[in-house]
Amino acid sequence: MSANSTSLGPKIIAIANQKGGVGKTTTTINLGAALAERKKKILLIDLDPQGNASTGLGIDQDQREATTYDLLAGDATLTEAAQKTSDANLSIIPATTDLSSADIELIDNEQRSFLLRNVLRDHADSIANYDYILIDCPPSLNILTVNAMIAAHSIIVPLQSEFFALEGLSQLILTVRDVRQSANPDLRIEGIALTMYDSRNNLSLQVEDDARENMGDMVFQTVIPRNVRVSEAPSFAMPVLAYDTHSKGSAAYRALADEVIKKSKKVKV
Repeated sequence: MSANSTSLGPKIIAIANQKGGVGKTTTTINLGAALAERKKKILLIDLDPQGNASTGLGIDQDQREATTYDLLAGDATLTEAAQKTSDANLSIIPATTDLSSADIELIDNEQRSFLLRNVLRDHADSIANYDYILIDCPPSLNILTVNAMIAAHSIIVPLQSEFFALEGLSQLILTVRDVRQSANPDLRIEGIALTMYDSRNNLSLQVEDDARENMGDMVFQTVIPRNVRVSEAPSFAMPVLAYDTHSKGSAAYRALADEVIKKSKKVKV
């Protein structure tokens, strides 16, 4: 679709942090579920070779016939790769470990950093009915994460409430600046989501204070609590909103979804 097109498409948000264990996939799944609960049409793209977002939404390995790898390789269309989940408003393009070889296999491809963006542009008609596309990135700043950043309008950064959290954030922000300068000048940080937050813990309070002092309004007002129901839900292959709809974790992700909706709008594609 041409750059001058006035068609409106979904808001594309990458959920990224190069550190593992910060609640990135958990945030992707549950933010997607909370947005779907608000009657938004959601497509989740699992761009992590571990495929945890796919598993967490109930897509078994033997159900992943067409994957993000096939999509990037041109072996499947977006419509072929997208699968419905138990929520009619939430679909996912699943991932397998095939993605782990992407760095090596794409080394000679001059367009290797633009594959996802090109796919989404080529399938503009297929994605037009979605309100949001959420991209779950791998826990590293590799070619897959760069693909997500170039394809996205914005980034949500889950930030675990722990020591050295802000150090990792600075590296991610530098990468965002590089992508802005080289490939996607409109990319911005949608927000920083504090995860695994424990208000009884002085360290959590200190991380929040430091994050808000340094990043200001970029930090979402909602904090995601350390909550056993959130931790248990993936083992039952469902978002926490379905696993325990009345839990504190469910309430937090609903509040985060409301913040995202409030600052979002349809965008030109």
